[in-house]
Amino acid sequence: MPKTTTTTSRRRKRGGGGGDDDGDAADGQASNKRRPATSVLTSLDVNDAPRPELPLFQLSRSRQQAGQDDDDEEEEEDEMTGGGGGGGGGGPGSSSSSAPAAAAAGNGHGPHQQRRLWVKDRSRAWWDQCSSADYPEADFRAAFRMGRATFAMLCDALGSAVAKEDTALRAAIPVRQRVAVCVWRLATGEPLRLVSKRFGLGISTCHKLVLEVCAAIRGLLMPRFLRWPAAAAAEAFKARFQAESGIPGVVGAIYTTHIPIIAPKTSLAAYFNRRHTERNHKTSYSITLQGVVGPDGAFTDVCIGWPGSMPDDQVLERSALQQRAAAGMMAGSWVVGGASFPLTDWVLAPYAQANLTWAQHAFNEKVAEVRRVAVDAFARLKGRWACLQKRTEVKLQDLPVVLGACCVLHNICESRGEGMDPALRCDIADDETVPENPVRSDGATKARDDMAHNLLHSGRAGTKFF
Repeated sequence: MPKTTTTTSRRRKRGGGGGDDDGDAADGQASNKRRPATSVLTSLDVNDAPRPELPLFQLSRSRQQAGQDDDDEEEEEDEMTGGGGGGGGGGPGSSSSSAPAAAAAGNGHGPHQQRRLWVKDRSRAWWDQCSSADYPEADFRAAFRMGRATFAMLCDALGSAVAKEDTALRAAIPVRQRVAVCVWRLATGEPLRLVSKRFGLGISTCHKLVLEVCAAIRGLLMPRFLRWPAAAAAEAFKARFQAESGIPGVVGAIYTTHIPIIAPKTSLAAYFNRRHTERNHKTSYSITLQGVVGPDGAFTDVCIGWPGSMPDDQVLERSALQQRAAAGMMAGSWVVGGASFPLTDWVLAPYAQANLTWAQHAFNEKVAEVRRVAVDAFARLKGRWACLQKRTEVKLQDLPVVLGACCVLHNICESRGEGMDPALRCDIADDETVPENPVRSDGATKARDDMAHNLLHSGRAGTKFF
């Protein structure tokens, strides 16, 4: 007798075991899709100059709104517990018998179902000790790179952006603790696993707090503490630089450093840092951080996020500062750079050829003194915020806003006189390469020659070249 085959349709069950993990994964993928694809941040105000033709970083409003309730979902599990002792059994009858029980409970004829919340118990003893009034000021400053007064000012300024409301399930994380997680993470570069144990929070919660607070710093505090000087401030900068170096018209010193990153999944060759790889004998990937520094050591402009294989002159050409200069807003002002920058109508670079004259030696010496202001500022920046010295777990698209927050916090510490432990100072080692076209303006060439001549014959030149 021939065998007959029958086709039966199977229905996929919903809400089975592992559903929470699948939901979390789906939420993670959805959040990744919401993240902006741009990866370059600039501090230039769009009202001061034409919009540059480069991928400016913009805070995603949709992402900010979507993240309002993320903390309430961190590491929480809802359990439905039935009364009585009906428990376990993985047999076929266990699922069918639970439905009548639930119906009976709903009608009030069965055991009452109680909804309870399970949260992992974590110790917050370290943070409670740091936040107490009797904690030594010196220890607080060493931990967070700033005193209590500066930290309180930071919390007050960011409170409206990072504060969350309590829910029926649990109390929201206080603003002070949110800011402290971010500042500690930036200051120490400690892995999120250790930050989680230190503050008594989940790992993903700490990661979200760092990104949220950095985004708030970029949106609220960067326009206040990191901006190009106004006309009066620019004249004061010029007077201070000229008094110290003898070079007129200087409004800032420019420098570009590299921030190490984990090998990206895409555009691997673009982020490969050949010079660091050859020097350290270890494959290195990086992104660039270009900054202009005033005479007080604070940043007045930053451009963050271009790949590490890009030389300094190309980063400058793609920066918003170049757009400002193209619009004629840098007329009468100089920004002093090193040998890796070209000589233009507004960028003053040293002589790079061999067999220099005494006047050219004198000029290069004074340029090096002005440039040292920027190098020292970057050394303090990396010393204060140790996360800049090592590869971080932050994704590439989120890294520019984190680095921008470090620059803003640096300016806040500098403006409020927050000292830095000399032991934290970081030695800057960025290789400089001379551009293929180091001189790009005949007018700038004549102006540089006149400056060199005046320095030598006015007695302002040093004696290192004799």
